[in-house]
Amino acid sequence: MTKPIILTTVAGLCMATIAAAETPVLTVMTYDSFTSDWGPGPAVEAAFEETCACDLQFLGAGDGAALLARLQLEGPRTDADIVLGLDTNLTAAARETGLFATHGVTADLTLPIAWDDAEFLPFDWGYLAFVGNVGADAPTSFRALADSDIKVVIQDPRSSTPGLGLLMWVKAAYGDEAPAIWADLADNIVTVTPGWSEAYGLFLEGEADAALSYTTSPAYHLIAEEDVTKVAWAFDEGHYMQVEVAGKVASTDVPDLADQFMAFMVSNAFQTIIPTTNWMYPAATPEGGLPDGFETLVTPAKSLLLSPSEALETRAAALDEWRNALSQ
Repeated sequence: MTKPIILTTVAGLCMATIAAAETPVLTVMTYDSFTSDWGPGPAVEAAFEETCACDLQFLGAGDGAALLARLQLEGPRTDADIVLGLDTNLTAAARETGLFATHGVTADLTLPIAWDDAEFLPFDWGYLAFVGNVGADAPTSFRALADSDIKVVIQDPRSSTPGLGLLMWVKAAYGDEAPAIWADLADNIVTVTPGWSEAYGLFLEGEADAALSYTTSPAYHLIAEEDVTKVAWAFDEGHYMQVEVAGKVASTDVPDLADQFMAFMVSNAFQTIIPTTNWMYPAATPEGGLPDGFETLVTPAKSLLLSPSEALETRAAALDEWRNALSQ
């Protein structure tokens, strides 16, 4: 009596194994906060798998700037089919690796800048800002911050895209005066963390007066927590824009599936997820517009952004200026 049961069980296991083997897998390398329970990852995975007859798997790789370093190390042997989470400060360097293919996607983007990059496609964007507590001292410029006793937490530009964006922000705003700005800011910096999550967590725990984040960060507190006590500081010299992108890895063994994901990324289904999970502006405004609460956010009087080639040319010198100031 047991033999038929055993045979049926074995047959069922074999069928499950065959079905699993036939299900294509798409691997998306991205930053850790994207894949977190509170990030966009879970919702994106569920929505894409409804359309792709595939298994979408995320591969966490620290913060955004660490993605490029990992891909450069792994080269064509990488398991990643898509790299999601680079930004325009890194796309020129990423392009130089020769590891990315063209995406072929035509999309109705709503970025505040024109976009014509054949290899990298944006999925969200935002303005960098320091986020502090309502009612506390709020400097209106980097100079005012440097002249104050306010303590802030920032991210390491070698591993974090916001951290690298801060370097570009100071450089775009002050040019040759950037080393002096960093020297004056050094005393205000409590610590430098590998990524955004660690820095923002320290701020929320009261270890600093503010953290480098985004003008959109207070929307999380307002919408998700009904907390109106957080505010982004508006700086007179303007705010640096970050545009986050994804690229298709040229060595992928599922190119059609990768193409499908790139197109899905700028669809309404994906873009609707972004505002209240990644807490950024969507690259293609979804149907119905932005969630209530986004209209309360700081709108920079001036937008700063270096082109990808300018960012590549500036990066090494800006890193040296930052490192030298903080090592004194």
